Amino acid sequence: MSTYQSEHPIILYQYRFSPYAKRVAWYLQLRGIPYKKTEQPALLPRPDIAALGINYRRIPILSIGRDVYLDTRLILRKLETIPGPRPSLGAPAGEHHALTCLLERFVVEAGPFAWAATLIPQDMPIFKDKAWLRDREDFFQGGGSGPAHPLARAEALSNLREMFELLERSFFGDGRDWILQTDRPSLADIEAIWPLHWLKGMPGALPEDLISDRQYPRVFAWIERFQSAVSAAAFEVGKAPTIGGAEAAQIIVTSPYFEKHERVEHSEPIVGALGLKPGDAVTVFPTDTGRRHKDQGILVGLNEQEVVFETRADLDGSPIIKVHAPRHGFRITRGDKKSSSL
Repeated sequence: MSTYQSEHPIILYQYRFSPYAKRVAWYLQLRGIPYKKTEQPALLPRPDIAALGINYRRIPILSIGRDVYLDTRLILRKLETIPGPRPSLGAPAGEHHALTCLLERFVVEAGPFAWAATLIPQDMPIFKDKAWLRDREDFFQGGGSGPAHPLARAEALSNLREMFELLERSFFGDGRDWILQTDRPSLADIEAIWPLHWLKGMPGALPEDLISDRQYPRVFAWIERFQSAVSAAAFEVGKAPTIGGAEAAQIIVTSPYFEKHERVEHSEPIVGALGLKPGDAVTVFPTDTGRRHKDQGILVGLNEQEVVFETRADLDGSPIIKVHAPRHGFRITRGDKKSSSL
C-alpha cells in the first residue's frame, strides 16, 4: 500500500458506472496516487456538488486541495503536473505527445464514444426508467436518451469495427504491448481504451460474430493486459476510501490552494472581445452536453487552456474555492449586465 502523502488532498466525485470517472481512477491508480472518492447519484440533483457552489452537471469532477477541476481531459492534464510515487504517464513532447493529444480529441469528439453509447443493449433497465430518460433528455437537450434505432446501431457497429481494425493492424500489428511502445500503460492507452473497455464489460453490447477476440485478438489482449496492470496498481496503492459529501466539502475548503499564480492573459482574443479583466463576473458552461447548467463566478485566470473563477461554497462562512474549466468545449460570457456571448 502506498504511503505517499500530499498537502493537497485529492477527491474524486464519481458514480460507479461512469466510464469517464473510470479514466481518472485508472490514472490515479497507475501512478500510485492516493485519493478519496465521494459517490454521487447518476441523476440530478447532486447536492454534494451544489454545496461547492457549482452547477456543472457532468461527472466526474476532481478537487486537488482547494482547486476544483471540471472535464476529464483537463483533470488528466492537471494530474500530469503533480508529483507522485510513479512518473507521469504522458509523453512530454514530440510525436508521442501529439498522438496522445489526437487520441484525446478523437475518441470523445470524432465518434468512438458516441458509437459505444449507441451499442448499450436495449434491454438494460435504464431504458425503462422514466426518471433516467427525463434526466438524459436534459443532458442531451432533447435527444439521445432512449434506445438507439437499429440503423444507428448498425452504423455504430460498422464505425467501431474500423477502430478495432486500426488498432489491430496499425498499432498492435508489430507486436507491441502498449500504444506508444512503452513498458507500461501510458496516457495514450487510457485515451484510446476507455470506450472499448466499457463495451467489453457490458454483456450483449458487442456481437461476438463481428467484434470479439476471434476477429481482434491483439486488441482484446491489450484490454486484458491493461485491466491486469490497473488491478495490480490498485492493489498496491490500496482501496480509495469513500467519504460523504459534507466531509469532502470540509476537506476542500480547509485545504491550501493547489495553484496560486493564475492570471488573465490579455493576448487571448476572448479577453478583448468581452472586455474581461480579473474580478469580473463571468458565466462558464459546456457547449455540448449539459449546457443548460451554467456556473457563475469571479474571474481570476484565463489562458488558451483554461478559465478559472472563484465561487462560494454553501458552508458556514461561505468559503471561496477556485473552479477550473477547459477552454475547449466550454463557453465564457460576461456575468453582468454587459453580458454578450460568442
